Amino acid sequence: MNTVGLLETGSVGLCGVAVILWMSIGTFSRSAAGELLAQRAIAMICLVSAVLLFVLHYMGGELWGSRNMARPMAVIAVIVAISAVMNIKGKDVQGETNPHKIARMRREEE
Repeated sequence: MNTVGLLETGSVGLCGVAVILWMSIGTFSRSAAGELLAQRAIAMICLVSAVLLFVLHYMGGELWGSRNMARPMAVIAVIVAISAVMNIKGKDVQGETNPHKIARMRREEE
């Protein structure tokens, strides 16, 4: 297998691992240390994948049959890496009351 093929396989594989970790974050969040480890692992995997995708693009490789797909996917991987390290646990991000609070407030009123 040539270098471009290895870059393509490696970057797609790392993105897949990052997605699986991202979906499993609830399991890792049972402990603060596990959550922090998972967040850092996802961020590192995404950053390594982004570097591989940029290198793949500049070496003229293709991702899913397109020569222009690697660079946007690398940018998305960087965005996912940044969002992975944002710890928003327990913070009201949207500024709206969630349905559970509304139900609790209705029960308290009655």
